[in-house]
Amino acid sequence: MKYLTGLLLFLVPLVSTAQQPSQRDTERMMRNIRHELVMLPYYGVFDNLGYRLDGYVVTLMGQVTRPTLKSDAESAVKRIEGVEKVVNQIEVLPLSPNDDGLRRAVYRAIYSFGPLESYAVRAVPPIHIIAKNGNITLVGAVSRQADKDAAGICANGVSGVFSVTNDIVVEQ
Repeated sequence: MKYLTGLLLFLVPLVSTAQQPSQRDTERMMRNIRHELVMLPYYGVFDNLGYRLDGYVVTLMGQVTRPTLKSDAESAVKRIEGVEKVVNQIEVLPLSPNDDGLRRAVYRAIYSFGPLESYAVRAVPPIHIIAKNGNITLVGAVSRQADKDAAGICANGVSGVFSVTNDIVVEQ
């Protein structure tokens, strides 16, 4: 599994007997898909978008807080040259005032912690906070193991959080 700027990239072996795109076309489609997803106007720190490219078929994955973001992601990817089909497996998180409060509290806890403050100044901060029924999942990428550990500790310290899953990747 490889992580690039808030998006999980999954590459599956190309084993179909149908014509497959060249390596160059695959790389171009991946760049374009990633670009379209990160440029979505309502994509933010409380959303997690990823994709898998298998030949000319794109499978979208992740979790979003707004139903419109799910459909916007599918529409944006469908327009990319070379994409023949989009399978949209993005989960729309349930509406919950409790989860909304937890998202904000975890955000404050993580991004106000001294060593992690520098991550907050990016357009879309690299640590994404997914809250579902009081459970927090952290995804994204940081530059050091200590930053990953600190983010998990900060999230665990927020009152009302039932559990924290730290899926942050340390970039090499």
